[in-house]
Amino acid sequence: MSENKTIPTDSSVQTFLDSVEDVQKREDSWTLVHLMQEVTGLPPQMWGTAIIGFGKIHYKYASGREGDTILVGFSPRKQNMALYSLSGADEYETLLPKLGKYKTGKGCLYISRLKDIDLETLKEMVKQAVEHKRKVQPT
Repeated sequence: MSENKTIPTDSSVQTFLDSVEDVQKREDSWTLVHLMQEVTGLPPQMWGTAIIGFGKIHYKYASGREGDTILVGFSPRKQNMALYSLSGADEYETLLPKLGKYKTGKGCLYISRLKDIDLETLKEMVKQAVEHKRKVQPT
């Protein structure tokens, strides 16, 4: 069975975010760090080379594949901010219309700029996702 490629590292979140060239994306990233840290109560940690994760959960699929992944997190990509692990809670679908300008795909939520979304709605989405995952996939 193959190992997960995206694992927690000791790389510096500060150093990674300092390397983000787009100033607005860097500022948006720090806003997300503070928001996710406040909601989770956990410090940010680099996962792989480009994902900032908060917390860890263990998963096990019916196929037998299992591993660890982030509780919630994001990556400041060139095109957009990719937010991970926000779906799953019943409230997810009802909160999306209140969020603002976004795209979704393969379990990710994509946001171009935080100014295009409602931060309180995003905060609630993170909170609901964390509560849901902690119930169904305890660490």
